Amino acid sequence: MIMKAIGAMGLGVVAIATIVVVAGRGWETAEAFDHGSPAEAVVDARGNLRVPENYLATYQALGSWAIATENGKGSKEIHVVLASTGAIDAYRKDGHFPDGTVLVKEVYSAATSEMTTGTVSRADSLKGWFVMVKGDASRFPGNALWGDGWGWSWFDATNPSKTTSTDYALDCKACHVPAQATEWVYVNGYPVLKR
Repeated sequence: MIMKAIGAMGLGVVAIATIVVVAGRGWETAEAFDHGSPAEAVVDARGNLRVPENYLATYQALGSWAIATENGKGSKEIHVVLASTGAIDAYRKDGHFPDGTVLVKEVYSAATSEMTTGTVSRADSLKGWFVMVKGDASRFPGNALWGDGWGWSWFDATNPSKTTSTDYALDCKACHVPAQATEWVYVNGYPVLKR
């Protein structure tokens, strides 16, 4: 009888220890980003990013870019940039994107044709997404996709959950160097931030 009671108590201690470990791991994951933040739905516990699901239904349009063709008229690419809910209002208040902000850039090949308004380029087929998440790299030590205040990743159109980026400093940062003074984001292309 005593052995059964000790056995049951031992099992109870193991169960409590398991709950503490599981809860502890959940707490560590929750520490990555606040519960319910846009980043929580985009970043896993190791700091790997993915394209957010249903972002077109909830994110706000930040702006777009037309990348000129090298020869002739029109554009070779159209970039459409969206920001997680609340990021634009927060930026308008203090000139900074808050922790947990998610930026998604859709990159399309462009089609150019003559229309009644002139030569027009439009988005044609999706090439992929570039995703940035505002946050400190110390959350994800050893993850080379984090640095300079952001998580950075490119995703081919065929796979929105697996990045082809391996190191933000090699794969992403060079394109953003001219925007270093504005937190690595080309804010001058987004009039909505100035209203």
